[in-house]
Amino acid sequence: MDNLYILMLAALAVLAIADLVVGVSNDAVNFLNSAIGSKAISFKTIMIVASIGIAMGAIFSSGMMEVARKGIFNPGEFYFNEIMFVFMAVMITDILLLDFFNTLGMPTSTTVSIVFELLGASVAMALIKISNQGGAFSDVVQYINTSKAADIIFGILLSVVVAFSIGAIVQWVSRILLSYNFEKKPSWVSAIFGGIAASSITYFILMKGIKGTAIAGENLEILGGQTIKDFLETEVLSLILVNLLIWSLISYLLITLAKINIYKFIIVIGTFALALAFAGNDLVNFIGVPIAAWQSYEAWSMSGIPAAEFSMSILAKKVPTPTFLLFVSGMVMVATLWFSKKARYVAETEINLAREGESKERFNPNFLSRGIVRFAMSISNFSQVILPKTWQNKIDAQFQKPVISLSKDKNFELPAFDMVRAAVNLVVAGILISIATSYKLPLSTTYVTFMVAMGTSLADKAWGAESAVYRVAGVLNVIGGWFGTALIAFVAAGIILTIISMGQGTAIGVLLILAIFLLARNYVNYNKKSKELQAEDRLRKAESSSIQGVIEESANNISNVIRRTQNIYSNAVTGLAKQDLELLKKNKKQGAKLADEIEDLRNHIFYFIKNLDESSVRASDFYISTISHLTDVSQSLDYISKVSHKHVNNNHKKLKYNQLKELKELENLFEEELFTKTKVIFETRNFNDIGKVLDVKTTLLKFVSEKIETQVARIRTEETSPKNSTLYFSILLETRDLLNAIMTLLELYYRSYDADIKPASVEE
Repeated sequence: MDNLYILMLAALAVLAIADLVVGVSNDAVNFLNSAIGSKAISFKTIMIVASIGIAMGAIFSSGMMEVARKGIFNPGEFYFNEIMFVFMAVMITDILLLDFFNTLGMPTSTTVSIVFELLGASVAMALIKISNQGGAFSDVVQYINTSKAADIIFGILLSVVVAFSIGAIVQWVSRILLSYNFEKKPSWVSAIFGGIAASSITYFILMKGIKGTAIAGENLEILGGQTIKDFLETEVLSLILVNLLIWSLISYLLITLAKINIYKFIIVIGTFALALAFAGNDLVNFIGVPIAAWQSYEAWSMSGIPAAEFSMSILAKKVPTPTFLLFVSGMVMVATLWFSKKARYVAETEINLAREGESKERFNPNFLSRGIVRFAMSISNFSQVILPKTWQNKIDAQFQKPVISLSKDKNFELPAFDMVRAAVNLVVAGILISIATSYKLPLSTTYVTFMVAMGTSLADKAWGAESAVYRVAGVLNVIGGWFGTALIAFVAAGIILTIISMGQGTAIGVLLILAIFLLARNYVNYNKKSKELQAEDRLRKAESSSIQGVIEESANNISNVIRRTQNIYSNAVTGLAKQDLELLKKNKKQGAKLADEIEDLRNHIFYFIKNLDESSVRASDFYISTISHLTDVSQSLDYISKVSHKHVNNNHKKLKYNQLKELKELENLFEEELFTKTKVIFETRNFNDIGKVLDVKTTLLKFVSEKIETQVARIRTEETSPKNSTLYFSILLETRDLLNAIMTLLELYYRSYDADIKPASVEE
């Protein structure tokens, strides 16, 4: 049996490293976003500052390890074998849950996940013990620290409401005082802002970064014999005032003498502070459980008592964590920060939700987001009625954004938001977490930083009429994920604990293999998704400002669409012939993906037209018409792929041999006379050959019509399946629409090519 526990410790050590990787990938969003989004400093500098903060925070995080040992359950109520099962269930659940959120690109709270995993596994273990002993369900409170769970739930609700509200208020006031032309304000204004911000961050470092560490309990003569912790709690007002005066003076000197941008300075120290706090306090979420398991094994192995009889009351005592383990953990976290692509994917979610102006919206609006936006608009309209016009004009002037002229290929270089908002994000998050720490309220770092960023975005008018419903929907999705984290973590950990308790060594082995398989699958799927996003065959938005340029750029999209049209149409016919549900399912996704990409092109029309030269406005008509015809193509393909999948998925009768034969003939004819020739024309830019394809339009339409007439005759004589007839007619009719859309597109291109390209060639 001893070998089982040694193997469990080895597995927990490996899981701890993996958990560090997936955990940092998710929590990096907490301290990177403000600096990355504002582009105030280089990405390399951001990473260096964050890495130093993480390394220092990890080394001083020993005191926080108590949470895993006794914060959620009462260790004296469990025996060694039971506590090891609890720890194993928690780690398997945690790594799978965090990796799931990372793959989705959704930030979640590692604190809440570990707490509710410990709670779920402990409750499940307690219920098993109670059941074996014939006790009552109410006895579970003897095993569980119920007040801690209540505090966490309260902290979730408090984080969401308070952080969002205060972030919005502070950002609105800051913008009113500083405007978007903050760099032109007098030096003393920036110095005061810098003093407030830097003193807040310093106090945050003291409260959140040091107070919870092992050194906080040491007595120092310089503090009159008080411990650092007591001094921080009793001298709050003095610390704040001294900090404010010192940092205001330093800020003024940095601005006037060193010519340093104080806002960049605030962002640097704010990023360091949040990284320090993250590692110092959240490291327990990743390695606290494995370390507690190791310390439990040490105590049990020296006792000589059977595992099923050794009480774990030893965990209630304070045991320091070796500094070497903390250092190694810190290095793993730093390495993950530098090399994890998922960390940047999670960060992109928050940055895009907070971004000024246009961005690709990830989330679809829902009735709740629409209702919230309508309510906010009503409040805005009401405020315009009660506020004097002069006040409104002054406020609007402060929110007037400066016009930055950049060519379209440089638009990506614009920051998502300015340095004032980045600084407010860091300062407000730091203050709120400091206050919560001083009152022992378990606010989640993730919840605070995310909701502050969303509040400042709203107050800064980053959510306009064009994007509000999408951004609010995104926020609601993330918040829903937070609450889902707690529920999923609790239930999943309880289920896994039950399986381990029943199957023991065998169950642990199977679960570990399953966890490895799921992690590997998620990794492969994520890489596949990343490659798809970077794929060369994605449709490109037009950037030219002339008709000739648009014709050239659109040729790439048309070639792309025709190639994908051929694949989707062919797969639909093949899938129906073979009754291949998996192929039809993938084909349906490809049809929907093509439709979404063309919809993105439609959404870009406004920006395309604004960029046109006055002498080339006619290019807009060509571009709009091109997108319209591509939309018709995608709609026909989308419909064909959906009805084909639906037919097979509903287990309807297979199409008859003659129907499948006719569809295959149609596919081959289209491939030979339309798809292949059109692809070659647009790939080689040999537009003179478009006329040859247009010449077969009548032949192709006649062929489709003949198949429709054949099916009509078939129904009158031999067809007995209404579903088959409906499907067959649907495919033929959409095929005719598809053919007309492509031919109309080719006619448009041929006319434009004749009018604009040929004369230019002749003159040359």
